[in-house]
Amino acid sequence: MSKVMHAIVIPEVGKAEVREYPMPACDPDKLLIKNEYCALCTYEQRVFNGVHHDPLPIIGGHEVSGTIVEVGEELKGKGWEPGQKVVYGVTHPCGVCYHCRNGNAQACVNFTNRKILPGQSIIGSGGLAEYAMGTPHSVFKYYDVSAEEASLIEPVSCVVHSVESVNPQLGDYVVIIGAGIMGLLHTELCVHKGACVIVVDMNTERLEHAKKIGAKHVIDPSHENTKEKILEYTRSLGADAVFDTTPIASVAEECVDYLGQMGKLMIYSGIYPDHPISVSPHKIHKKAISIMGSANSNEHDFITASKLVSEGIIDVKQFISGIYEAKDCQKAFEEAPGKFRNIIHLNFED
Repeated sequence: MSKVMHAIVIPEVGKAEVREYPMPACDPDKLLIKNEYCALCTYEQRVFNGVHHDPLPIIGGHEVSGTIVEVGEELKGKGWEPGQKVVYGVTHPCGVCYHCRNGNAQACVNFTNRKILPGQSIIGSGGLAEYAMGTPHSVFKYYDVSAEEASLIEPVSCVVHSVESVNPQLGDYVVIIGAGIMGLLHTELCVHKGACVIVVDMNTERLEHAKKIGAKHVIDPSHENTKEKILEYTRSLGADAVFDTTPIASVAEECVDYLGQMGKLMIYSGIYPDHPISVSPHKIHKKAISIMGSANSNEHDFITASKLVSEGIIDVKQFISGIYEAKDCQKAFEEAPGKFRNIIHLNFED
């Protein structure tokens, strides 16, 4: 095996390029994975565009699929074999804090994207590197779908955590704000949960997409009154749950008014810029509503997402906007905004 590997690096704002780094050796308690496909999440896009001010250079990428190429000595005979197709979770949770040990690694108090992972030479999640080491608890097998599709298991896992946190019930009125990839994944999961789903977006094409995957109603706020239409579609009850998948603070504020009695608001997306919002505490009290947040996913979420995608319950092919070779990484980043997911094929041989 070569003593060097390649990685796609963001060395400065607005630039992505391929660089060489030392090839990682496999630690005894880890799995060495050859990464195959990595999708460009909005996080990587914001680092590239300078919205996130992470130190540079950085090897990003956390929506990634790959193949195990080496099993650490301590893991041999424990169900892991070279050649297994896997996805792996973000490895930044510390694993030892209260929340990690209590099964909630998504809430790790020490979580950071700004550390150097084992086997890596610079900071970052490492999904855009040719090779990465994974700890067994963060590696998950997948089956019967392509590696391109499998790279989207990670975003599915994040939506699984969001939806299961709110736990909509059969027949509930659920409003999804935003029909990007995350909004549409919320739509699919809530439809599978048996909810009556209402999707709000100003993009006509994406609203049509939402209807095709099971949304009962769609609302275009550019020429409809969102609150009035939600009340109409919910028989004047208001929403049992609202998932805000947009990054706009004012939208999160408006979502409170869409809730019915005992409704739940899930603020799913990161908010940029992070402006404070005004919410009536009396309204929260009087209507007994809940305001929640969700970020990242844990092992349970990953296992669930892997099954959902592997068994074809969730079809992620529809969310692949384009596949780019590693040498075209600059173009992949530049063309990512406004798309569902641009995916980079981590083939560095050309």
